[in-house]
Amino acid sequence: MGIVLLCILLAVVCAGLGLWVWTQHRALKEAAAQLEELVRGDSTTRLRMAVPNRAAEELLEEVNRLLEQRREDQSHWLERERSLRQQIANVSHDLRTPLTSILGYLQLMEGEDLPEEERREYLAVVESRARALQSLITGFYDLSRLEGGEYPLEREPVNLYTSLSGLLAAFYNDFTDKGFDMTVELEENLPPVQADSGGVLRVFTNLIRNALDHGRGRMTIKLYREGEQVVSLFANETDELTEEDLPRVFDRFFTSDKMRTGRNTGLGLAIVKTLTQQMGCGVTAALEDGMFAIRVTWPL
Repeated sequence: MGIVLLCILLAVVCAGLGLWVWTQHRALKEAAAQLEELVRGDSTTRLRMAVPNRAAEELLEEVNRLLEQRREDQSHWLERERSLRQQIANVSHDLRTPLTSILGYLQLMEGEDLPEEERREYLAVVESRARALQSLITGFYDLSRLEGGEYPLEREPVNLYTSLSGLLAAFYNDFTDKGFDMTVELEENLPPVQADSGGVLRVFTNLIRNALDHGRGRMTIKLYREGEQVVSLFANETDELTEEDLPRVFDRFFTSDKMRTGRNTGLGLAIVKTLTQQMGCGVTAALEDGMFAIRVTWPL
């Protein structure tokens, strides 16, 4: 009798184990089918076991993590691809605009009956467009070198007052021709900052040119000490920018001209951001009283 009960018990155990193995096998096959479907499609569904199995659930949790990472990578790749297409379109536009103008004026200059005065005027326009094109190509090259770590920067004591005051004197005629209402406040006897002298001049030059190109009316330029840093402020009156634009003003190829009617890329401010970051400085943009203000903080 005992042997019969033992046989029955063993049969029940074997049946139970067989059922457990079958359910686990079925659950794993269903998980494999789910995984295959997820790989083929864009579903965000997580893999789950139909029956409890701690080890298999831990494995599926790791698979789910890898799937989420894959979706994130794919999303980033698609965004980079979209951004690259937009950048190529912007570069094409910004190169095509001056080239079209140059070719147009060269055709006009071919006329045999063109008065000499008009010919000289057209030649000046061609030269101006050619210089703009050269500046644009140089900007592309410099930004590429900066982002690739190929633009050497050497830290040394730099007198910001001397650098900025000299530049403002050089741009005096540009400010006058544009009719800006200038406010310049440069604090003297400021301690030197640790920066690259060429990088400092490039940052200040780009900020001045950005204000000249896009500003009007009032312009404020300040240089002052604030704690253990020196602050340079460039602010110009504008009606082009909105609060929504501010997070993107330092992006390469950003322009506040939504239709891009004759405006070139925002490489100037992109170079400013990259240079200041590589020199250990901070840079921010804000809208204050109708003024677009860019602050650069230079650590002592």
